Amino acid sequence: MAIANFTGDGQPTKDEQLLCSTGFTAGLHGHLTFVSVLNSFLSLTAFLGNALILVALRKESSLHPPSKLLLRSLATTDLFVGLISEPLAVTYWMSEVNEHWNICRLVLPADLFIGSILCGVSLWTMTAISVDRLLALLLRMRYRQVVTLKRTQVVVVSFWVASAVFSTAYFLNFVIILWSCSIAVLICLVTSTISYTKILLTLRHRQTQLQDRTQQPNQTSPLNITRYKKAVTTAILLQLTMVTCYLPHGIVVALLTRTELSTSVFLASQFTVVLACLSSSLNPILYCWKIDEVRQAVKDTITQVLCS
Repeated sequence: MAIANFTGDGQPTKDEQLLCSTGFTAGLHGHLTFVSVLNSFLSLTAFLGNALILVALRKESSLHPPSKLLLRSLATTDLFVGLISEPLAVTYWMSEVNEHWNICRLVLPADLFIGSILCGVSLWTMTAISVDRLLALLLRMRYRQVVTLKRTQVVVVSFWVASAVFSTAYFLNFVIILWSCSIAVLICLVTSTISYTKILLTLRHRQTQLQDRTQQPNQTSPLNITRYKKAVTTAILLQLTMVTCYLPHGIVVALLTRTELSTSVFLASQFTVVLACLSSSLNPILYCWKIDEVRQAVKDTITQVLCS
């Protein structure tokens, strides 16, 4: 998830070569070593944490299969961040520290490409989770008939394919991927905001109705409403965590398309990369904190591993 600067026609400039050359990062070796060590730790926690979550979700059978599939997709992207993206970032930084420029020029585009794919899938999956929660509230008894596992599988696969296709634009024209990502981010954020706003308004309206009359048999039971609210809270926390961690990096990347690449801006961008990667380590904590079934499954998995 390192960054490079580009010209107005979308072609890589000498800035990309500058990032992998003697002199530009000469005074930043200490900072780059620090972010490398920090990202190495985050890589380990992201991998182990999301591996545990995937095992727990596989064992857990009480969650609705389509909803569980979306959580597994999100956990998988976070797992790949810890397994692939973060090690690539560390390799990129250490290649600059050790002045291995051939490795640097090879790892830089790979880091950008893979990071774009994983970021895209995560963003679309978070949006799908918000829509899934809204449909569960609006459709009620028809929800399980409309939101099926097969349809959700098609949606998840399309996320991966679309993100991979759009990320290849990096090698053709960077302006295309920049505008595509900007539009995609805007669509996802607007969709999620509308979904959660509609959920909150609908819940408030139904709560008012329940206070005015006796609950009807075909209405959702208070127990299901309580569980539903916890699921919505979890989804909102995941969404806020991702926005908080990724927003600074997005701002820096946007600024770099309009300003000249400098040492200070480059260093700031690398620290925002670490912040973006932090999201993959925080998500497993949110799963265990807010989803009782996942927390218990994780405890059981850890107990089995320790006992064996």
